[in-house]
Amino acid sequence: VGYEGCDLSLCWPYVLGIQPGSAAELCMQLEVGDQLLGINGINLVGAEMSAVTDTMASAEGSELRLTLFKGGRAELQQAVGYEAGPTTATITVKEEGKTDRSFTVPVGSNLRDELSKRKINVYRSLTRWTNCSGKQLCGTCIVDVTSGLDNCSRKSIDEASTLRENPVTYRLSCITMVYGDVEVVVQSPVGATQWTR
Repeated sequence: VGYEGCDLSLCWPYVLGIQPGSAAELCMQLEVGDQLLGINGINLVGAEMSAVTDTMASAEGSELRLTLFKGGRAELQQAVGYEAGPTTATITVKEEGKTDRSFTVPVGSNLRDELSKRKINVYRSLTRWTNCSGKQLCGTCIVDVTSGLDNCSRKSIDEASTLRENPVTYRLSCITMVYGDVEVVVQSPVGATQWTR
């Protein structure tokens, strides 16, 4: 195809672009915006992008048979009877010595931004003043997602590497998007090699 896209939940893949000179362009049947339904008979309706790339990577032979829907995502979702989930999520914050705090945010919100708006500190020691302001450069905005980890965006390879000495539930809040209810602990202990401790 050239380029695939998806919505903010990393699902509902579609044709984002067509690489000039590619087989996709030469067949003259693909259009930007076509919704991907399947590859080689494998159903991918509403699938995560990781499933799409895994299916493409594991395909045998030099050809892929794509099944596409000619229309927008909303039309496809209506056609398959998809009902969108909630539009808001609740973040519950726990911090030792403080009362738990809960607040509602729009689905897809950035965790660090929402905590910072409410003056909830995710940084330790000097990084309170020397952090990168949420640009994923310093690796210091660590939180522990103790409940609802599956309601967050996936952990990237870079994030996993940064947090390798910590429990799997630890996330960098600056690159964590919230898609459902979560419970986070701020100021929890970090690994012995974590320079932010």
